[in-house]
Amino acid sequence: MNLDTLYIIDQKDDLGLEFSKLVSMMNYTRVTTIEAVKDLTVDELDFLYDEDANSIGMLLSHMAAVEKVYQVLTFENREPSDEEILPILPSLDLGNLGREQIKGNTIDYYLEQLADVRKTTIANFKTLPDEWLFEQTPFWRDCPANNYFKWFHVFEDELSHRGQIRLIKKMVFKHKG
Repeated sequence: MNLDTLYIIDQKDDLGLEFSKLVSMMNYTRVTTIEAVKDLTVDELDFLYDEDANSIGMLLSHMAAVEKVYQVLTFENREPSDEEILPILPSLDLGNLGREQIKGNTIDYYLEQLADVRKTTIANFKTLPDEWLFEQTPFWRDCPANNYFKWFHVFEDELSHRGQIRLIKKMVFKHKG
């Protein structure tokens, strides 16, 4: 990502104008997420403020998993199979399964997950015309949604969890005293 154009929502190389707008917003969201977590230790990434909490590592893994699911939903226009969901289920559902399985990883592990899934997303965006963003299909509660909204939801989910991450970081550092 070019930090010189981070605050410019405009044309991006090899993307149509509408995809460029979307990717501009996704890039800003990702840069601010990375900035919030880049120096965290494994213990800080695994910190749970209570027995029902999600850790920062869990939330980062969740972001990557959500993006993978939306790749299947939108690029392949289908629901993910059980075989596709099973490996990422702890990340999607979080909760007990996530607390049991998502721990002990470095920040580089999570950042690589996020980068890998985003690389696939952008590669697919580059193959599609802007009109694809406006294609509608049934979505939640069988209400129509277009691909633009679905990808807005991907980075909106990341923004929401980044807010949680910032709160958890405050608890981590308060706990450390």
